[in-house]
Amino acid sequence: FRRFLVPAAFAAGTFHAVVAQDLSPRIAICATCHGQDGNSRAAAIPSLAGQPRTFLENQLITIREGIRVIPAKSGQLDGITDREVIALSKYFSGQTLIPVASQRDEGLFRRGEHLSREMLCGTCHVSDFKGRDQMPRLAGQRETYLLHSMRQFKNNQATGRDTIMAASLYGIADQDLIAIAHYLSQLK
Repeated sequence: FRRFLVPAAFAAGTFHAVVAQDLSPRIAICATCHGQDGNSRAAAIPSLAGQPRTFLENQLITIREGIRVIPAKSGQLDGITDREVIALSKYFSGQTLIPVASQRDEGLFRRGEHLSREMLCGTCHVSDFKGRDQMPRLAGQRETYLLHSMRQFKNNQATGRDTIMAASLYGIADQDLIAIAHYLSQLK
């Protein structure tokens, strides 16, 4: 990893290319599900592109340490170093999210917008829902994944993840979760 630490790489603006070259085996593993550029092609798989770096670092570490268990990732982060975690996080956070175009249901969108404001979701995820620090970007994320994730939080099944979300979604009707997921997925 010495090559990606060379100051000349930063000065020349080639940081991402150098990181991609050094991390190509790790990126290839991530790309299988999340896409080479961090834009997932599968409805139930989140896009990593444009996520806040700190959020990605935290998730990679909790998965590596077995705090957050994702059966499909079993063994994929074994042996990953902190330096690799940081570099992968920089790589994917630096990619541009390409939201998946889907048909907007105007009523569902407006309901989700209202609920998101009423529930103060922007307090942590910021008003444009692009996330910050350890808070994930929700804007433009895959609708199916958002709904699945919110249901996990609501049902206290999001082991190893932010417990504040479980409290925030406690008692919310499933139809409201559907509206919120639709709204957030439509944002750019």
